[in-house]
Amino acid sequence: MDKKNYHAGCNSFKLSRVINIKTNKYLRAFFVVLISIYTFLSFNALAQNTSTANEDLIEILKSDQLEIINANGVDSRRVTNGVFKHKGALLYSNLAIQNITTNVIEAFGNVKIVQGDTVTVTGDTLYYYGNTRLAIVSGRKTVLKDSKRTLTTRKIEYDMASGIAYYKLPGRTVDEENVLTSKEGFYNTATKEFTYYRNVKLVNKKYTLTTDTLLYNSITKWSYFNGPTKIVNKDGTVVGTKGQYNTESTQSSFHKRTTVDNETYTLTADSLIVDGKSNDGRGKGNVVIVAKKDKTVLNGDEGYYWKSKGYSKIYGHAYVRNVVSEDTLYIRADTLYSFENARDSTRKLIGDKNVFIYKSDFQGKCDSISYNTADSVIRFFRQPILWSDQHYQMEADSITAFLVNNEINRMLLKGKAFVITEDTLVRQFNQVKGRIINAYFDSGNKLKQVLVEGNGESAYYAVDDKQKNIGLNRVECGRMNLIFKENRVEKISFVGKPDGKLIPPTKIKQPERQLDGFNWRISEKPTREKTIWAEL
Repeated sequence: MDKKNYHAGCNSFKLSRVINIKTNKYLRAFFVVLISIYTFLSFNALAQNTSTANEDLIEILKSDQLEIINANGVDSRRVTNGVFKHKGALLYSNLAIQNITTNVIEAFGNVKIVQGDTVTVTGDTLYYYGNTRLAIVSGRKTVLKDSKRTLTTRKIEYDMASGIAYYKLPGRTVDEENVLTSKEGFYNTATKEFTYYRNVKLVNKKYTLTTDTLLYNSITKWSYFNGPTKIVNKDGTVVGTKGQYNTESTQSSFHKRTTVDNETYTLTADSLIVDGKSNDGRGKGNVVIVAKKDKTVLNGDEGYYWKSKGYSKIYGHAYVRNVVSEDTLYIRADTLYSFENARDSTRKLIGDKNVFIYKSDFQGKCDSISYNTADSVIRFFRQPILWSDQHYQMEADSITAFLVNNEINRMLLKGKAFVITEDTLVRQFNQVKGRIINAYFDSGNKLKQVLVEGNGESAYYAVDDKQKNIGLNRVECGRMNLIFKENRVEKISFVGKPDGKLIPPTKIKQPERQLDGFNWRISEKPTREKTIWAEL
């Protein structure tokens, strides 16, 4: 190898040329390395972009015929009987135009989308936007199917990214139990929830539900509705505006004014829970239970109805109305119970605590009451007191009222019985007391006879033929029979030896005017308004 030495005495021009040549050699080497690095990085970036683009681009798996079309600078593929794949989903059609630039497919004829193992969409026409994964399928019969249900309509917009299908033309959803129809709706294939709008109807073997808006979870079987809603089954009808219903258990709850109606009763409340199998119901807020056969109406803040038992319970401002002929009987209590007799459709009503009763011809108070519509008998217990007309008051440990043709015919007073009548002529009170008293009334609701059995006492004012007061009769006898006319004792007879006296008007002392236990309590007589809680 030759080796050349250079020194300071050599030609300066030659030395400068040698230096430049060596410098250019190093620069060329540097640029070669730089270009190589740039080329490598660019190629790597291009490879990554190409890989990403390939993932987003709709892939053709197979076709009978493929044409490449370039129109106005836009590249498209015309695919006959093709199969496409995108993000794990398969797309089928007789003919498809794929826009490479926009990543959009227009497909026609026997269109089908298969997503995963469960969801299939079929129709006549498909627009598929690959960048957003939105598929719009339409046709004379467009169908979305999963493993358990089928949605049929004319057009479906299916977001394959979220799994939500939307239709705005009349649609029909069918599963193994239900048929749901509506004018518009959504179906979430992931959560299995349907949302239906406009003219919604749900039909199965047990019932039919119609509403304006319905959210239905096909897994939990709960339907949530908002808007006028009607549920009809073989046993009755439920009408409400907002609530939920389980299509499997037939349980339902309503959160606004709702009515349950069947052949025997109606139950209305601000909120309501109904067992569709038994037709038992529980209502809260302004509850009204109507028994249709005997025109009995129960009102209160909260109530229950057990159809299988023929039993109702209502409380909180509770009262009952029973229409008898042209009159109405009202009973108020802290709690009211109603029992139906399945054999003859008669009813027994029971009121417990703080009972008021009102009818045009008599009123009363007690702590417990029972009323049997079969025999028109009303029983009063625990400190009962009754008023009839404006002039009669009756008290006892217990009182039984017997109605004939919806009017009082007889009252049976047992234990510390006390009857007071106001004598308007002398402006005093006639009184009878004893262990047991039977009080009889005429058709005009006037007291006509009083029979006293045991420990009888009476204090009544006697008048002569000119209706002049001749004194106060005080009599004690084991058994008495008093005949009344115009609120006065007209005749009295005794069984056994009476002990009595007639006290002249001028000789009557104030204590003698009243038997022991006398208490005229007409101010406590209930009004109709007080009995129905319209006044305190």
